[in-house]
Amino acid sequence: MANILIIDDEKAIRKTLTEILSFEGYKIDEASDGEEGLKRFGDKTYDL
Repeated sequence: MANILIIDDEKAIRKTLTEILSFEGYKIDEASDGEEGLKRFGDKTYDL
């Protein structure tokens, strides 16, 4: 299944999206801001 990186400063939004997408079988990583998101994006390949 696809790897997805969720970047959002609202923890509740990240948690909700992670729960829904994980239930559907997606592999999820989270970042709380753009800087952290860019670091994670450079370390791994994401589909979305």
